[in-house]
Amino acid sequence: MTSTARRTPWLLARSAQAAIAAAAVADAFRAVAVRDQYLHNSDASPHRSGFNSMIFVYLMTLAIVLFLVWLARARRNAQELSPQASIPSRGWTIGAWFIPVVNFFVPRQIVLDIGRASSASWEQKRDTTLVNLWWGAWVAHSLVLLVAGLVAPGSMAFLVVAEVLMVAAAVLLGLVIERVTALQNAALGATVPVAPLAQA
Repeated sequence: MTSTARRTPWLLARSAQAAIAAAAVADAFRAVAVRDQYLHNSDASPHRSGFNSMIFVYLMTLAIVLFLVWLARARRNAQELSPQASIPSRGWTIGAWFIPVVNFFVPRQIVLDIGRASSASWEQKRDTTLVNLWWGAWVAHSLVLLVAGLVAPGSMAFLVVAEVLMVAAAVLLGLVIERVTALQNAALGATVPVAPLAQA
């Protein structure tokens, strides 16, 4: 019999949550250092902003990898729990995040499809709202950074808004991961193995 603890991606979930939180904190330090370099350029500021940016890139890369591995595992579990549900392929589950324009719309739907297929306990209003809030914060963060770079580089107002949205997106994504993993854990734990046929 396959262990439900082994099939439920709790370790991946916790690792992804920790990496996402660390990346959000590193992004705040990076943004402050880059702004400081832009406004008060000195011999030390390029080194400081470069170091903070490097740390952020490493942590963000780790967060992305762990999240996508968790998402692929969650997708597999959802497919096992709801074989008839419409769930994207593994390739599309990962690849949609890297296609320009598509990555502003499709990944949200993929996460919703996985959540709905994970358990009958998925609450359409509450859980869908949670996913929508996370996705809205993430897209808004990206748009604020884009506008700031074009209109007002180094603006403290844009910096604060962007970092608030980044932290909000990180917290909300952590909650999304927690919710989907908890639903799958409960559903897999409730699965009763079929008893072997009695020998005649």
